Amino acid sequence: MVIGPNGEKMGIKSLEDAKVVAQFAGLDLVLLNNTSTPAVGKIMDYSKFKYEKQKKQREAMKKQRESNKNLKEYSFSPDIDIHDFNTRVKNAYDYLVKGHKIKGSIRFRGRQMDHVDRGADVLNRFADKLSDVSTIESKVRLEGRNMDIILAPINKK
Repeated sequence: MVIGPNGEKMGIKSLEDAKVVAQFAGLDLVLLNNTSTPAVGKIMDYSKFKYEKQKKQREAMKKQRESNKNLKEYSFSPDIDIHDFNTRVKNAYDYLVKGHKIKGSIRFRGRQMDHVDRGADVLNRFADKLSDVSTIESKVRLEGRNMDIILAPINKK
């Protein structure tokens, strides 16, 4: 079964006849489906077909990246210095404006586990500083030695 360059069915032809028709048109004969009976071939410009297929894949990947915004993680310690804290807040602010989610996390080491409240204060302060561009998606929670909070950007519609 041969399909013409404009999508019209040209009927069942032998392989040699299909090659001659494709060569006469200045195009390629591409086998689309060889499992069906009869096999289906199309007369087309194969390089243009490959280019358009790649273009569609790039567009699909671009849309997928846009719809699946990344989760950026920032690590803190319970006794973080104010300058380090402000630097992380500034970077997180930029990502929130771009539409990414932010995860603030603290890993307690050794005797820091005795002062879990300090870690909660740091993460709550982090959320307060970013409250104008974000909402709290999941509150501060402690899992083993790790404490984290997740912030999502505010949708402005």
